[in-house]
Amino acid sequence: MRHTSWLFPVALLAAACSSAGSDDSGAGAPGAAGTPSVAAGASNAGGPAAGASNGSGAGSGNGTSGAQNGGGTTGNAGSAHGGDASGGAGGGAAGSSAGGSAPVAGDGAGGKPSWASIAPGTAWQWQLTGKIDSSLKVPVYDIDLFDNDAATVAALHAKGAQVICYVSVGSYEDWRPDAADFPKAVLGKDYPGWPGEKFLDIRALDTLGPILQKRMDQCKAKGFDGLEPDNMDVFEGGTKGTGFPLTEADGIAFAKWLTVEAHARGLSIGQKNTSELAAQLSTVMDWALTEDCFDQDWCAAMQPYVTHGKAVLMSEYTDTGVNFGDACTWAKAHQFSAILKGRDLDAPVQFCP
Repeated sequence: MRHTSWLFPVALLAAACSSAGSDDSGAGAPGAAGTPSVAAGASNAGGPAAGASNGSGAGSGNGTSGAQNGGGTTGNAGSAHGGDASGGAGGGAAGSSAGGSAPVAGDGAGGKPSWASIAPGTAWQWQLTGKIDSSLKVPVYDIDLFDNDAATVAALHAKGAQVICYVSVGSYEDWRPDAADFPKAVLGKDYPGWPGEKFLDIRALDTLGPILQKRMDQCKAKGFDGLEPDNMDVFEGGTKGTGFPLTEADGIAFAKWLTVEAHARGLSIGQKNTSELAAQLSTVMDWALTEDCFDQDWCAAMQPYVTHGKAVLMSEYTDTGVNFGDACTWAKAHQFSAILKGRDLDAPVQFCP
């Protein structure tokens, strides 16, 4: 259903991905914001579900873990999404003392971004399945676009939370209400382990672009503050994995297009995994989201975001056997926002003490 994993062998991914180049963006510096600790509020009843949750284990390599939801798959490498070379990344207004991530009102006048910033260390909740548990006292919620209405977003806003909109931008999902809008020409190979999903040709922005723009319009219309663009790492699979001759350059171009579009709607946008691009995208995108970076030993690659005053929303998973205490110790020392979740990303969550 929802995922950020890859099934390609590490060797294939290494061949598909060149090393990250130098940053060429003109993004401005992030605005001042508070820097709360990772610990925030009480964890959801009972904490995360014990043991494996719909996944069959984390993948290896420098990137994301196995799949979220559904039949459970393993993963090998990262997914992420890039940024925009224009405007100023990060957000300009000071964050709230509760979490440094209160929605920012503004029109971008004077070069200041109109989207919300998220400060390093900001506590968060990530829930993509089930009825949203709005009882957590965290400044950021990340929830699904299609499964939640404007009233849900407004209710979270009323509690002082910024709300991020989850959207898959690199895979076709046949159960989504706009599935019929995707022409066959942009549909690639089946996404392994995920019935009903196919890879998308991220180069085809003349046809794919308007569909994704409509999704971002829905995010904006429902009142979301930011965009989590899932499966932006499709370029890592290349022809063998996806059916399209995608390159890292295609991935970066797609990422920058997405960021321009998100910012045009007043939405922040985050880099999803794909740690090899962090050096380039950390001055462009507004925050980052990682999966299993501590378990797979690649969190340090995302440090440039914190250096630029931007949050790294860090999720570890219960089915990997990760030592979450050690993950918390590392996260606090580096101002990452660590949580522990079940692979299906339902309500239960564990925060650092």
